[in-house]
Amino acid sequence: MNNIPKEDTYVLIMAGGVGSRFWPKSRNNFPKQFIDILGIGKSLLQLTYERFLNICPAGNIFILSNETYSGLIIEQLPGLNIDNIIAEPSRNNTAPCIAYASFKINQLNPSARIIVAPSDHLILNESVFLEKIRKGLCFAEDPEALITLGITPTRPDTGYGYINYSKQEKDGVHRVLRFLEKPHLEKAKELFSSGDYLWNAGIFVWNVKSILTALNKYSPDIYNLFEKGTAYYNTTNEQSFIARNYPLSPNISIDYAIMEKAENVYTIPGDFGWSDLGTWASLYEVMEKDENKNAFSGQALNASETKNCMIQIPKNKVAVIKGLDNYIIVDDGKVLLIYPKNEEQEIKEISKSVVNVCGDEFS
Repeated sequence: MNNIPKEDTYVLIMAGGVGSRFWPKSRNNFPKQFIDILGIGKSLLQLTYERFLNICPAGNIFILSNETYSGLIIEQLPGLNIDNIIAEPSRNNTAPCIAYASFKINQLNPSARIIVAPSDHLILNESVFLEKIRKGLCFAEDPEALITLGITPTRPDTGYGYINYSKQEKDGVHRVLRFLEKPHLEKAKELFSSGDYLWNAGIFVWNVKSILTALNKYSPDIYNLFEKGTAYYNTTNEQSFIARNYPLSPNISIDYAIMEKAENVYTIPGDFGWSDLGTWASLYEVMEKDENKNAFSGQALNASETKNCMIQIPKNKVAVIKGLDNYIIVDDGKVLLIYPKNEEQEIKEISKSVVNVCGDEFS
């Protein structure tokens, strides 16, 4: 498992999302992957980057993001070569940017094995996570294998896609039978109780040939578009080719473009303290709490008869809060949000209403 040359391992960190469900803390110009949302002095992007330095050299880690965020990436990852920022000129979801990066890496190293991971997920047990990743890298020697890490469910959650997998395994790797979209609650309870399903974390491992073959077979429009740039990748002409052609790519995720169509998909189940930190409630679940079950980030708080709340205030402010139960309270200096935690699914739409009334600076 440890015989894989580090120089043949590459990592694509996906860092282009806007994190709209973490509004108002997460904004278009400073989304959640760049925020120290855990209150530990490091952003989620920085934590992810440092995690993968255990797997491969810094020169083999690429950050895939929108060109808007290039400055933030340089600022937060000073050890990253600027050429390792793959900046998309348009937001076209994950399949086009993975295709672009895969063609680029194939020219650098045709023997490459690639890990694709989000920049904004929490991993509490990194040693177990890295063990699963290394297992995937070994299995990725198979030229046909597309591997996704699956998370052992802890509850019947309706916010995640599910992976139905075969119980037969080889060295801890199972064949994927099918993917299911986010279910309603009763269906989620059924999937959870069956024991036959995993959560889909969106963390992938494959070799560069297998992903290019899959793109050619299942998404030839994407493959053909980026294959035209073969002569330009890793040259001074790369950016002009991408500026002209990238916006022509379809807006589609790698799940829809490849994973749900392919028959050579495998999964490695894992339990490594994972959370996608997709909502304020999911952040609340993993943060330390006081005796009243309040999760607090900030400088000073006086909370009388307040419990079960997610509270984030600036370090230069004092919060005095009385009598709230199960609320999200977020003050980002410009917007104050006080909202019932069990109604947080409305926040994304509420943010749009604020922008419509008050202007784009609040987006």
